[in-house]
Amino acid sequence: MSITQIAIQEATNRKNLLLLVSLRWVAVLGQVAAIVVAARWLRIDLPVLDMGCVIVFLIGLNLITLIRSRSGRTVSNLELLIELLVDVSALTVQLYLSGGAANPFVSLFLLQAALGAVLLRPWASWTIVAVASLCYIGLMVVYREIAMAMPMPGHGQLILYSLHVSGMFVCFLLAAILLVLFITRINGNLREQDLRLAELRQQSAEEGHVVRLGLLASGAAHELGTPLSTISVILNDWRQMPSIQGQPDLVEDLAEIQAQLARCKDIVSGILRSSGEARGEGAARASLIAFFDDVIEDWERSRDPAVLAYDNRIESDVLIASDGLLKQVMFNILDNAYEASPTAIRVLVAQERDELSITVRDSGPGFADTMLAQLGTPYLSTKGAPGHGLGLFLVVNVVRKLGGRLMISNLPEGGALVALSIPLAALSVDMVRG
Repeated sequence: MSITQIAIQEATNRKNLLLLVSLRWVAVLGQVAAIVVAARWLRIDLPVLDMGCVIVFLIGLNLITLIRSRSGRTVSNLELLIELLVDVSALTVQLYLSGGAANPFVSLFLLQAALGAVLLRPWASWTIVAVASLCYIGLMVVYREIAMAMPMPGHGQLILYSLHVSGMFVCFLLAAILLVLFITRINGNLREQDLRLAELRQQSAEEGHVVRLGLLASGAAHELGTPLSTISVILNDWRQMPSIQGQPDLVEDLAEIQAQLARCKDIVSGILRSSGEARGEGAARASLIAFFDDVIEDWERSRDPAVLAYDNRIESDVLIASDGLLKQVMFNILDNAYEASPTAIRVLVAQERDELSITVRDSGPGFADTMLAQLGTPYLSTKGAPGHGLGLFLVVNVVRKLGGRLMISNLPEGGALVALSIPLAALSVDMVRG
């Protein structure tokens, strides 16, 4: 079992421990009510003081358990077993003081066994069954006789039998209600545990996919480095040739080709810097405000959109370790918005408490319902071309690695909204001194 699975199991055990606390409160109230009815109304001679001590013990145990559950320490299967064994022992003492196995509430042992079967591992569940069975057998032999405080006239035995049958029905009803209530809640905890495990398995698979993509990109970058350098050398030689220098249009075209080639080399270098390195390793420090201004300027210069409304509302500047990941995230989001709406893109960058907030709006057709429902699934795209659908997938995983949140939605007035929230601490920041 992995560390994550152990942590999820411990969280489930803590929830189940709190359910046992709730059940014990119900048991305390039920015992108080049963003692009051038996002693006051039915005039049964009970050792009220002794039985009251057991109730006080259960109340104290519940308070200690509540404090224990909030301490943050691990709740193990053994601790749940001990809690249930204490409940079995307390029930045994109460039954001993009130007639032993003849008490109609003796079948509450079944409730303890059922809870053990749901909460505990098999060996621990059978331990509860064995202990409850031994207690039941002991109550058949050793117990305190109960008697009516006032003698019953006439058919006293018939009245006692009627009370016993009525008590058995009350016990059945109580056990049935408690079993349905608590086993339903316990099953809910188990379903939440299974759902969380499924989410973690999906996240692990996606992160593995990102690692494979990173390795592929790194390998491609290494392979592309040499031919790009060769092309750059050839272009420089061409530009020095007299026959080409006499043709201004050709010189201008070569200059544009060389500029695009330089951009390709920058991209390759960025991939090589990012692949296989821890975040911030070898990264340059940059002002947060200047970083976003430069990113938007670089993207606008390379894409040349018709309209780009950029608003930087970061009030207190900070220093970040800029390693290219956040820049790539911004480029992916802006490229998606540009493809959907080349004539109208709005970008807002702001700082909200300790988080960086980024929103990108466009006026395109919006996201398909399948994309909204499966945000971040690789190769899910509306473009219908091979290799597409990785942009948002990479964005989702980078934002998740940074401990942030990503939300995409369609706007009522048309277009789409992509919103990111990233903790500033994840960007390795220091406050800039003003």
